[in-house]
Amino acid sequence: MPLSVQRIPTDRGTEFFAEEVQRRLMDETIRFRPIPPRSPHLREEFWAATDPKAADIGDQLALRVHHYNWHRSHESLHGDTPIDRVCQLADKTPLWAAVGDAYDASKERIKVRHHDVDAALQALKPSL
Repeated sequence: MPLSVQRIPTDRGTEFFAEEVQRRLMDETIRFRPIPPRSPHLREEFWAATDPKAADIGDQLALRVHHYNWHRSHESLHGDTPIDRVCQLADKTPLWAAVGDAYDASKERIKVRHHDVDAALQALKPSL
């Protein structure tokens, strides 16, 4: 696939804060961007309303992902769906090589889960 993942915005789940995970993202030139606490988020949580042990859980998840990306409008996209936004930006989206060339590892650091501590550490980072 010629398109690359440039950044991963996540909730502040502990699984993303493992140093090994963050170093792997850096190795793959992917920026890790945890969202601040209490940020607006999807109210219709899939897992809260689903039995994860259901025999058709894979099909249910595939339907949910399809709906989320192709049919559900997003406030952060001004009412567009994610696929609408992808199509709008197709001509401006850099390919893998360009993203890799633009990645600056010196601007990345291992982040900690607690937002206030992480923000304080970021503030201590010397300007380049």
